[in-house]
Amino acid sequence: MSLTVQDLENMQQQYPDYRMELVDGNIIVMSPSGYQSDEVAAAIIAQLSNWVRPRKLGRVAASSAGFILPNSNVRAPDASFVRADKLKRSSENYVQVVPDLTFEVKSKSDSLKSLREKIQEFLELGTQVSVLVDPRTRTMEVYRLGQAAIVLQDGDVLTVPDLLPGWQLAVEEVWSPEFD
Repeated sequence: MSLTVQDLENMQQQYPDYRMELVDGNIIVMSPSGYQSDEVAAAIIAQLSNWVRPRKLGRVAASSAGFILPNSNVRAPDASFVRADKLKRSSENYVQVVPDLTFEVKSKSDSLKSLREKIQEFLELGTQVSVLVDPRTRTMEVYRLGQAAIVLQDGDVLTVPDLLPGWQLAVEEVWSPEFD
């Protein structure tokens, strides 16, 4: 039996504390991520939002924002950006739009294979840039449709000039700090 967006919404109402995605007609329940991966995602979201909001370039969302994709899947990247012209008003519901930029932050329980498949799905449906962030290796893999991934590491800077002119994200600035 293939489930629908309505089925997902019903399940989400019954279990509001669970994060879920609809993938190929199946509801996937996602466990909370480890602290480190969420801290890294929060750092990315903060830096992205601090650039986007004052310039009114679009919307930045975290891992609970669901996107209804053209293939009927409902997916939620760890961080996302949608251009203002594509999403003029926010919604309390899932939005029927493909984000322009997504980030997936690998947690202890994630497999790189499934994250790369999710990234590929977003790219094939219209996401311009998708980034796989791995706190364990301190790397970012930057993906664009039909191009080889570019691997960034400490000392490198992520830029996306076609979407966010002037924005820069120093790779080493997103990792969890250590306090003595």
